[in-house]
Formats: sequence, structure tokens, C-alpha cells
Amino acid sequence: MKVLCRLVWLVLPLVFGSCATASLSRYGAVGRVKQYDFYSEQLPGSFEGFRMAFVSDLHYESRFSSSRLPALVRTLQSLQADVLLLGGDYRGRNGGNIDELFGALAQVKTPYGTYAVMGNHERGEADVMVRKAMARTGVHLLEHRTDSLWRGDEFLSVCGVRNPFDLKKNGVSPSLALSPTDFVVMLVHTPDYVEDVDVANTDLALAGHTHGGQVSLFGKWSPAHYSKYGNRFMTGLKYNSKGIPVIVTNGVGTSRKDFRLFTPSEVVVIVLHKGSRRK
Repeated sequence: MKVLCRLVWLVLPLVFGSCATASLSRYGAVGRVKQYDFYSEQLPGSFEGFRMAFVSDLHYESRFSSSRLPALVRTLQSLQADVLLLGGDYRGRNGGNIDELFGALAQVKTPYGTYAVMGNHERGEADVMVRKAMARTGVHLLEHRTDSLWRGDEFLSVCGVRNPFDLKKNGVSPSLALSPTDFVVMLVHTPDYVEDVDVANTDLALAGHTHGGQVSLFGKWSPAHYSKYGNRFMTGLKYNSKGIPVIVTNGVGTSRKDFRLFTPSEVVVIVLHKGSRRK
């Protein structure tokens, strides 16, 4: 099975390469904007309709190149989000101008600013560059830290996970220090973390890293496993073993191979609603 998966991963870009890299999206920079309406009784009433834009895995520059950066900014600006959330993996494997990337993202103004976590590509020199760019552009880096977003006398909490691949150092979730009565959004690079550790008190986790498989069949199966749980957390709204929801984005850029097939790049918008889901 492993040999078959490797053959599929190698052959598909040769067969479908031209159509896989073409973009017919009206957004230009990404294949789609995917919206989730998320309902929770826990949500403070004043946050009804609160809009969170979530972007992950830009891998700048990969297939997501400098020519697409202005269109991404315009797309994000058009969403009228209340807060912008970034899920990690900012620099491509072949390098990219991180100052240029964060300078462009800084043009996306939201009432509550921009919050971010790091990905597995933020190591060594890339880590230093990203931290400096975030500091210059006012991005709030959440590394096992929580911030409160207030509307009047009510708030929701946004917490972020530091290097979710190192469970020896970071295997205690920041959500454990929060109250079960708070509404908590967790920002984490990989969805595996919500299964690997106790993330109690989390109402919704947001993750990337999987790229939706980059190549998939009906969004259900991919030969490329970015998660140790295979295709379980590949893309979309999923749940860990304790029923905690995690939205996994396909991300914007590419890794390993600069192509996609049946896994459009995407920006995610989550609209929060008070109460249970309408039927």
C-alpha cells in the first residue's frame, strides 16, 4: 500500500500537472473561500455573527507566489472579518520574502487584529525571520498563550499552541488553564494535537498542515499523509475522540510538490452563532 501511494504521488503531477496548477477561481489567489457557520450555546450573545478569517500554510513562495499575494489581500479584505487568524508554515521550502508576505497581510485590517501560531517550517532562520516580521507588523503570536477578545462586558478566548509536534515540552494544552464556561477558540498548526493531548475547555480548534492532502479523491482519501492519523483529519469539520470540533483547512500554498488536484487552496471563514445548529 505504501508503494502504491508513493507511485500515485509521483505520477499524478505528470499526468495532471497543467490542469492542477491552473487557477480558474474568481478569487485569483486561492481556489475558494469556504465558510463555516458554527453554533454554540457557550458563545456569549454579543458575539453573534462574529467573523473569523483563517489562513494557513502559505508556504511563500511555493505555488502561492508573489504574483498572487495582492489577490489574497483583496480576498481577505472583502471578507469583513472581525479577526484574522494565521495557522503557520509561512515560508516555502525554496525560500520567500517573509517581510513582503507580512507587509501585505498587514494591509488586512480587522477590529481585533491578527493572531498567529508557528508551523513545522518555522525552524532556524525561518523562525527568526517570521518572529521579526510579526513583531514589525503587529501580529500577536500565541505560543501557549491566551488572549481575550471583548465586546462590552463579554469576551471569547483565543489560545495558541507552541510547536504541537514536541509533546514533551508542549503536551499540556493551554486550554486547560481556562474556565469550562468560557468560549475558547484554539489555534494550532496540526490537527493531530487535538487528538494527541487533552484539549478540554476548547469549543473549537482551527488547524492546517494537511493541505487537504494536495491530491485527494472526493475529499476522502489522499496518498500523501501529512497526519499520523492518515485521512481522518484531512480537511473540513472533524471531531476528536472526545467530540471536540476541529476545522482543518486545505491551506493556501503547497509543499513537497507544487501542485493540487481536487483539493483547492482555500481561505476559511468561520461565522459564530449563539445556540444550537438550525435544522
